[in-house]
Amino acid sequence: MIEALRGLGYSTATALADVIDNSIAARADRVDVQLKWNGTSSVITVLDNGEGMNARDLDLAMRLGEKNPSDERAANDLGRFGLGLKTASFSQCRRLTVASRQGSVTDCLQWDLDVLAASADGGWHLIEGPADGSEELISPLLSRDQGTLVLWEKLDRIVTAGFCEQNFLDLIDGVERHLGMVFHRYLSGPGMCLRLHINGCPIVAWDPFLAAHAATWSSPVERVSGGCGVVEMQAYVLPHKDRLNTRESDLTAGLDGWTAQQGFYVYRNQRLLVAGSWLGLGRARPWTKEEAYRLARIRLDIPNTSDAEWKLDIRKSRARPPVYLRERLTRLAEDARERARRVFAHRGQVNRVASHQPLLQAWRAEHFRGGMRYRIDPDHPAISAVLDDAGTMEGDIRAMLRVIEETIPVQRIWLDTSEARETPRTGFADEPVEGVAVVLRVLFRNMIKRKGLSSKMARERLACTEPFNNYPGLVAALPDDIDTLE
Repeated sequence: MIEALRGLGYSTATALADVIDNSIAARADRVDVQLKWNGTSSVITVLDNGEGMNARDLDLAMRLGEKNPSDERAANDLGRFGLGLKTASFSQCRRLTVASRQGSVTDCLQWDLDVLAASADGGWHLIEGPADGSEELISPLLSRDQGTLVLWEKLDRIVTAGFCEQNFLDLIDGVERHLGMVFHRYLSGPGMCLRLHINGCPIVAWDPFLAAHAATWSSPVERVSGGCGVVEMQAYVLPHKDRLNTRESDLTAGLDGWTAQQGFYVYRNQRLLVAGSWLGLGRARPWTKEEAYRLARIRLDIPNTSDAEWKLDIRKSRARPPVYLRERLTRLAEDARERARRVFAHRGQVNRVASHQPLLQAWRAEHFRGGMRYRIDPDHPAISAVLDDAGTMEGDIRAMLRVIEETIPVQRIWLDTSEARETPRTGFADEPVEGVAVVLRVLFRNMIKRKGLSSKMARERLACTEPFNNYPGLVAALPDDIDTLE
């Protein structure tokens, strides 16, 4: 049975998160994870300063399914099936040792799958104490008054054929990012109650919603009561990449990139269960993860009394909303998706600016019976200035613009964006401000000399013209005397 349970599908990161759940349930406020490379003798330990267990409690904790999933749990309990410690551990190793300390008493038990396999009587032999030669590995616990240490040895599911030290280092990086995501609400913010370290370095929380950013949109918090408690929900639309610096953009992309991280984020007792999924929702068919909706992320907080209602699996990585919530969640997601699409399409621009004038863009979309096409707007200052002064060249210029319109590499742009998970940079991205100012001064001068606008009207119009609406300081600095621009 244990050999079969090893195939539940844990990764090293998700397995360690399950072990840390037990530390949090034991009221630990510090957890130290150590991944020590030594070839096939590599080991992983998780040490906490929680309440610890006595001999009886440790014996129960080492049993498979020691609790009934239907039993009522404590408010801070992150478990459900009584399997997490064992199934998570066995998914990575063949020897699991757990040592726990209360006061001056230390108890230690181990499961060794090789011992079980070799047992002549087929018995379940739970061994007391660490394996020979492993005593030093549990010694960090002995200097504490209380706490628990979980030790993984014989890492046959991690250190496989061809696995080298660099692979192990990459594994550590992945574990660190995953734990920073799963426990981010414990690690930061007003509810900060946990210090989590990996190989001695503190793990940094990853906020998937970028809630503190001024350009992030969020819906009001909504609470819905159901048969098993209150579900809290809130939608977020993250800023367009053009509104983020490089560090913010890289951090917010998450473990798997912007597109993969869209969707619902389901929490139970502040612990992240599902990170980016549309939960099978959708109207005609379930939504898939598409580039246009990459900025939409929705927070759901469910109580630990609703695990069965949400069909939570043993790994605590999949959930399905109950029927009575599906319509409300679908409407919330539809609104967030549409807002995210608009932000993505317009690079985070608002449709109107402070002067309440429409935002003038160089490109516009035309809808017709056969579909949609993109056209250059002749009213854009940069275009109209050339056309007004074209003279006999006007026909050639309009023909050139038409060729540009009809040869926009839409499919190429779409493929480059989706395959590279990058948005092509526009809007003078990464351009020195001096380069933007040169173009701005040319347009400003033309609007006054050729259009007859006053300097005030020209500034107002440029403030409402893409992409110069992103440079209000440059627009405001344009002088009344255009001779100084020569």
